[in-house]
Order: sequence, then structure tokens, then C-alpha cells
Amino acid sequence: MATLSTHVLDTAAGRPATGVPVTLLDADGTALADGVTDGDGRVGSLGGELPTGSYRLRFEVDGPFYPEVVVAFRIAADEHHHVPLLLSPFGYSTYRGS
Repeated sequence: MATLSTHVLDTAAGRPATGVPVTLLDADGTALADGVTDGDGRVGSLGGELPTGSYRLRFEVDGPFYPEVVVAFRIAADEHHHVPLLLSPFGYSTYRGS
């Protein structure tokens, strides 16, 4: 089984994005777990042990242009998965972290 964490950074302000609600959804859109980013912009664990499959992370960023960001990803191996989100007022990026 795999594990999952996330990290949200406000690149415009140059600091972690704190207090961002994050929801883990399965491929059908069913909510599996939720959390809120801490003072370091992190949610250390979402969903416990996860089987292989497709998932989505929904970040409720409430920005001036994007009210939310949804990142779809696939778990294909039994290892830790880390999905960071880098935010700015009118854009975002993500990648598979370590």
C-alpha cells in the first residue's frame, strides 16, 4: 500500500500557504480524507494506506482567479507519494515530490 502527503507553497509571497483545506478523492469523486495545511504548508498524511489507482487532490485555495485547484494523479507503486502545489495569484504548478 502507498502513502500520500502534500505541501502548498505561495510563490508570490515566498512562504508556505497555511490553512488551505485539502480533500483526497477517489476516481469516482468520493471523498476519502481531508486535512488543512499546517504552519509549514504541509498535510503530512492523507488517506492512510492507499491501493494503486487514480486519485485527485482538491485544494480550496480561494484565490483571486482559482477558487480551487484539482490535481489528478495515479498511484502505481506501493511507496510514498508526495504532491506539492506551487501557487501564485493567477497560476499554479505541481509535480511529484519525494
